[in-house]
Amino acid sequence: MELSKNKIKYFASFSKKKIREEEGKFVVEGNKMVAELLLSDFEVECIVATADWIAENKPRCDCYEATKEDLTKVSLLQNPQDVWALAKMKDHTAISQIHDLTLALDGVQDPGNMGTIIRLADWFGIQHVVCSLECVDVYNPKVVQATMGAIFRIHVSYVDLPQWLASLKNTEILAADMEGDNVYINSVPQNVVLVMGNEGNGISDAVSKLVSRNIHIPSFNTTGKTSESLNVAVATAILCSEIRRKNM
Repeated sequence: MELSKNKIKYFASFSKKKIREEEGKFVVEGNKMVAELLLSDFEVECIVATADWIAENKPRCDCYEATKEDLTKVSLLQNPQDVWALAKMKDHTAISQIHDLTLALDGVQDPGNMGTIIRLADWFGIQHVVCSLECVDVYNPKVVQATMGAIFRIHVSYVDLPQWLASLKNTEILAADMEGDNVYINSVPQNVVLVMGNEGNGISDAVSKLVSRNIHIPSFNTTGKTSESLNVAVATAILCSEIRRKNM
């Protein structure tokens, strides 16, 4: 299909959250990411790619043949690759029962952190990530890129987090907090919600009131000079690893 100037302008507009929400579509870029997209159950709206990429991959959707210059105009990457895709968002509803380790994110704002946490969920076999309404948009291009394809396998939903947590029955809710129990010493149930807070402010007051128990990762630095806290994505990795280890 012909890639007109109007189409290029239209595709480039998906850098804006307003357009993504209005259209219900999001951008996927790069050879590996688009390959993951095509293997997923997400619906692909169209692809913009070089003639060589189209000939080699033969995708079953509308394709626009593009030059490297064209891809630079629609891409949000510093070094655009051979393919850019537009996919339809999924409307994920929040789960109502907890049957395994589930992540809840309370105001995580950094796209890199959000994408990494979704990637971690995929690694640790966590199927559901429940986000507060204050979290960064999971379809933000920087988030999508940081997931390295995990976004196509993880169920991500946005909810009024205090209301959702309050609705759970017979579920232990753990929260990462510097004043909590040492995660290496204390037991952790297998069916649990782990809440990770905002990068600067931690867990909100409304969510804190619903937490069953706080847990923390102790520092092993003996000099007395150490960081105040861990990056939220790093902390998520350590806590998920320890919870999985305890329940093997």
